[in-house]
Amino acid sequence: MSGCRNHWCGIWLDAIILPYLFAFGHKLQAQSIPEMKDETKLVTTGRDPQNNHGVVNPPVYHASTVLFPTVAELERSQKERLQNDSVFYGRYGTPTTFSFQNAVAKLDGGHRTIALPSGKNAILVSLMAFLKSGDHLLMVDSVYGPTRSLCDGLLARYGVTTTYYDPLIGSGISELVRPKTKVIFTESPGSQTFEVQDIQAISEVAHKNNCLLLLDNTWATSLFFKPFEHGVDVSIQAATKYIVGHSDAMLGVITGTQETFGALQESALDMGAPPGPDDVYLGQRGLRTLRVRLDRHMSTGLVLAAWLEQQDMVSKVLHPGLPGDPGNQTWQRDFMGASGLFGVVLKPTSKSAVAQMLDQMELFKMGYSWGGYESLIVPTNPSHQRTATQWDASYPTLRIHAGLEDPQDLRQDLCQGLQRLAHASKS
Repeated sequence: MSGCRNHWCGIWLDAIILPYLFAFGHKLQAQSIPEMKDETKLVTTGRDPQNNHGVVNPPVYHASTVLFPTVAELERSQKERLQNDSVFYGRYGTPTTFSFQNAVAKLDGGHRTIALPSGKNAILVSLMAFLKSGDHLLMVDSVYGPTRSLCDGLLARYGVTTTYYDPLIGSGISELVRPKTKVIFTESPGSQTFEVQDIQAISEVAHKNNCLLLLDNTWATSLFFKPFEHGVDVSIQAATKYIVGHSDAMLGVITGTQETFGALQESALDMGAPPGPDDVYLGQRGLRTLRVRLDRHMSTGLVLAAWLEQQDMVSKVLHPGLPGDPGNQTWQRDFMGASGLFGVVLKPTSKSAVAQMLDQMELFKMGYSWGGYESLIVPTNPSHQRTATQWDASYPTLRIHAGLEDPQDLRQDLCQGLQRLAHASKS
């Protein structure tokens, strides 16, 4: 009897229910999914197969000149060139650019997004949008090295003063705000030393003093940290890293609020540096698998970090997802996950001993950047880029990116490396 019921249920579903759902699917979807989850947004946003001959992925448009059939259309396009999805001239964007930007904006939870040729360019465009000669910038001391070089070089030459602050300062940053402070820049966690900033507390200080709060959110991405829910005014990512995810394209993104977007857009257009369409396409393709990749990066990174904590040659591990990490409580409060990037502080040893460890790594390769499918390891010296805080350089530091390889294989590679380190340290 039960088999009969199952049979007729199948017929009922195929003959009646499915056609009903097909006919009214759009209406039902609008009612049942008022706010899609991020995993669904990653798959569905920035796509329009109906207007692209049914093609699943948005096509790549290579364009400089765009033709218009009439003077009226030419003039209309000129007036609407700053509107989203308005094709005017290649430098202003193409359907390839717009589809990617729309997807990132949905994930970030901001007003609109601008794609740029690199993460550093995205940082530069963001800073130049809100700073002028005579202004004061508060910059976190653990910031990405190229960002510091912008502050100490280009911005300084154009009359912008930068004060670096302790990444753990929290609401105490109010004591550093000056009458001409216009921007407070955050990076949480720092990409070398992984301090987690109290973005909410800093945001309250910033807005109380009419400052804008900018965040480099590359480590967490918009999946693991929602910038605009914590008072951020501009969210920046080096899409080169986790969004692209395959170490084969340079790309940056900026997402602004309705209040900040106009200045960001003007700054980006003044810089005249649009991203290449092929790189944008790779960024958009990377979005589709971002969640599954990040989950794997996170799980492998946590496994390796916890194991490294127990090793004799390791002084400490810098990973906010570990219970003993100084930033763990803030991370648990504000974040929804962790990426695969973390630091390892070794016990005092020689530079040559560290080289003995790293030169023969089989799976962990040495190279800059991170966020790709492959595991990376590089020696770092944060003391070279600290002015507001100090870092003890007598303890060698490594930066590790956990890729998508088998975690046991990666652990074995690290184990053999630590054995070489121990042997070289004794000799």
